[in-house]
Amino acid sequence: MRLYIEDSGGGGRPLVLIHGWPLSAQAWEPQVSVLQAAGYRVVAYDRRGFGRSDKPESGYSYDALADDLQRVLEQRELQDVTLVGFSMGGGEVARYIARCGESRLRSVVFAAAVPPYLMQTADNPESPLTPEKAQQTKKALEQDRDAFFAHFTKDFFSADGALQVTESQRSDAIALCY
Repeated sequence: MRLYIEDSGGGGRPLVLIHGWPLSAQAWEPQVSVLQAAGYRVVAYDRRGFGRSDKPESGYSYDALADDLQRVLEQRELQDVTLVGFSMGGGEVARYIARCGESRLRSVVFAAAVPPYLMQTADNPESPLTPEKAQQTKKALEQDRDAFFAHFTKDFFSADGALQVTESQRSDAIALCY
């Protein structure tokens, strides 16, 4: 499994950025230079199935994703790490801690996270994504991926029905979805 990893290098305290669905490490680009300037070593990677990483047919359990994160930390020899998990990436961070422990970690940031996972199940009854909605999403993606992401990003970046980013920023976000 090949994961695409961006690593600023340097001697600063490591900060690992884990994107949400359906984004990639590119989603963090506006923050990377600011974090580097603040003295951090910034690592962002495309999770399996996203961006420039391999896209296998299976292997998308949170255990597999947590193992990928562990591999990134080991390969980069990272210790005293701050993990930042956005959206679905937060679920991955939660599973990483449960599965691998905290020995490599300094701190964790859950940014608009959806732990333990997004799908509503008997052991996760409060989640907003019902199995029916998941099937609708899958069907919409299969029928017209472009239209789905156009609608998704409009909802994602809106509050009270008003778009909170420029149309150019929304278009950039759509490009990250592929």
